[in-house]
Amino acid sequence: MTSDQEHQCCNHANPSNSQPTVAKPDMGPAIETPHGSSSQSIFTIDNMDCPTEEALIRSKLLPMDGIEKLDFNLMQRKLTVTHTLDQPELIQQALIAISMHAVPIARTLGSSASAEMPAPNSHKRWWLLGLGGVAAILAEVIAWSTGTDKSWPVIALSLCAIASSGTGTYIKGWIALKNRNLNINALMAIAVTGAVIIGQWPEAAMVMVLFTLAEMIEALSLDRARNAIRGLLEMTPDKAHVLQEDGTWKEMEAATIMVGSIARVGPGERIALDGELTKGQSAVNQAPITGESMPVSKAIGDKVFAGTINETGSFEYRITAAQTDSTLSRIIRAVEDAQGGRAPTQRFVDDFSKIYTPIVFILALSIAIVPPLAFSLPWLPWVYKALILLVIACPCALVISTPVTIVSGLAAAAKVGILIKGGVYLEEGRKLKSLALDKTGTITQGKPVVTDLVALSGEQKDSLKLAAALAERSDHPVSTAVSVYWKAQAGAVVLDEVSDFEAITGRGVKGRIADQWFYLGNHRLVEELGICNATTESILSRLESEGKTAVVICSEATPLAVIGVADTIRETSRQAIIELHALGIRTLMLTGDNDLTANVIAKSVGIDDARGNLLPEDKLAVINAELASYETVGMVGDGINDAPALAKSSIGFAMGAAGTDTALETADVALMDDDLRKIPQFIRLSMKTAAILKQNIFIALSIKVVFLVLAVIGAATLWMAVFADMGASLIVVFNGLRLLRSSSQNCP
Repeated sequence: MTSDQEHQCCNHANPSNSQPTVAKPDMGPAIETPHGSSSQSIFTIDNMDCPTEEALIRSKLLPMDGIEKLDFNLMQRKLTVTHTLDQPELIQQALIAISMHAVPIARTLGSSASAEMPAPNSHKRWWLLGLGGVAAILAEVIAWSTGTDKSWPVIALSLCAIASSGTGTYIKGWIALKNRNLNINALMAIAVTGAVIIGQWPEAAMVMVLFTLAEMIEALSLDRARNAIRGLLEMTPDKAHVLQEDGTWKEMEAATIMVGSIARVGPGERIALDGELTKGQSAVNQAPITGESMPVSKAIGDKVFAGTINETGSFEYRITAAQTDSTLSRIIRAVEDAQGGRAPTQRFVDDFSKIYTPIVFILALSIAIVPPLAFSLPWLPWVYKALILLVIACPCALVISTPVTIVSGLAAAAKVGILIKGGVYLEEGRKLKSLALDKTGTITQGKPVVTDLVALSGEQKDSLKLAAALAERSDHPVSTAVSVYWKAQAGAVVLDEVSDFEAITGRGVKGRIADQWFYLGNHRLVEELGICNATTESILSRLESEGKTAVVICSEATPLAVIGVADTIRETSRQAIIELHALGIRTLMLTGDNDLTANVIAKSVGIDDARGNLLPEDKLAVINAELASYETVGMVGDGINDAPALAKSSIGFAMGAAGTDTALETADVALMDDDLRKIPQFIRLSMKTAAILKQNIFIALSIKVVFLVLAVIGAATLWMAVFADMGASLIVVFNGLRLLRSSSQNCP
């Protein structure tokens, strides 16, 4: 048995691809989570949507004594504060002081803070906006019909529109200015006030109404991205039928059911909790977890997952995880935590916006004062142009485009069974040039089966029965394969009793059956017994050349039969390699098996290169060599012996993570089922994500540049600028949300 056959799930931690630290959920309340000498407080802030709010919060909290670190998740409106304060409520008070509606939350494993987030757009806000809209339209109509913007009815209606729709903007803008922060609310408040000062009352009113409307529509569109993963949680039933001590069945709340309890599921019902079948059999639709399109057969001992659907028969299963620790809950938590890290494009955009906004503000100020002072030009036209620049100065469209796109990509991947542990890996996936793959459990099933049975002397069935009797006493994978094959062929036939059973190290096993010695072993054992004739040699050589493990059942005098055992190739492996090659990626197989077997398997699936007889440190050396030749190298594995290579690779892929806690928690990219075709699917999604990111950046910057020119030449108005700024935000948001459609497609 090779080291490749001893797989458990691997741990991957690549320091070269490290991201900003994301607060990890803990088993206890998260409002004060011990973290060395520090604590963590987690808040949901329902009016924290844009990086401008992030900047405002940073300027308020970071100067406070005891604040060590702030981690923002704008898409989930969540703030994690690492601090040394004895009174963490001071943080909440500081946030409320800048009109941030901060609510401390308790975060347990698998709970979703965002699930309890209040809606940012209340009915009251819509009614006030409607009132403001009517007032602004009436002001425009009266101004147009009377030919003046400064009549008392126009001024009164304009003030009504500004007050009803823009009070919140003014409050947030004033707070931002007090904290020396030029966010969109401050810029809009300045622009509207400036329009009022120069007598543009109807336009000031319409600008404020349009801005508020666009903000609320943007919030609704962002909620679609926020809800993409949260919707999975809603598929889990709240109740389950549980076996009681008196033998009766009772419907219980899923949250109250203890691990170890027995639950029952009928045809067509959703499974409420993770578990293991104890009675019955069925086919289960696991698409919410693994993305598999076809139902998976389940029998006694098989695992089932919360949120999946029982298609056919009824069965009973033992609960193996509480509701908050289910595989589905951990998937949701992992994706939400992945949103907190900054992907490379997002970090670039954030840095760019810090320079961009002050420059545009200074440019607007210069346009307002330089021409009148230097060239004695009239003040009002140039102040008006400056106000237009202020409206389009905020980089919200540019900055919000990246997290929306990344979150949409993460959500799309999760819904097809690809769990990506951060935006950095989603972006880097398109850069993969070389991919190393473990053999056993990755390209192959990891479960050896009998493929050949060649009788040499006597009846084939009798020889197989003797081999099975010896194999039953051994725990070697090859022996297990022989035993399983016998049971499938002979059913309940009783095997002969074996006495004096003994394992022969590196050779096989032997034992006495009916007072006669029999051996079950490899090529070397037969040769050492001196009974390897020409016929046996020919059959052994043929099976070994095919990459199979060959064992012989023999007596002390003669070989009786040769049994070929092989680890079968997964049905999806060949197609996955074809797709990888079509994407221009070099493939390399790494295995602890011998070179002959490695080459046979690699050739059968179309892999470019194969390396055999590798120990874990040898696999690491191969990855180092690949990294020297190719900038971005991936590694796919499912075993503990793959961990060093996975850790060194640019992106580590863990196979079959749905059934293994370690891979789900630690892999860079976890494939929830055992389908290698998910890797080219991930790469295509990465390419599509990168394309949309570039499109969004181009759209946002182009609109800004166009209106910068229009404002300077006097061809733009304030309300046009509002449409341009907030319209750009909506365009990039909806463009980013296109990735969510990939979750309903087999190959994005």
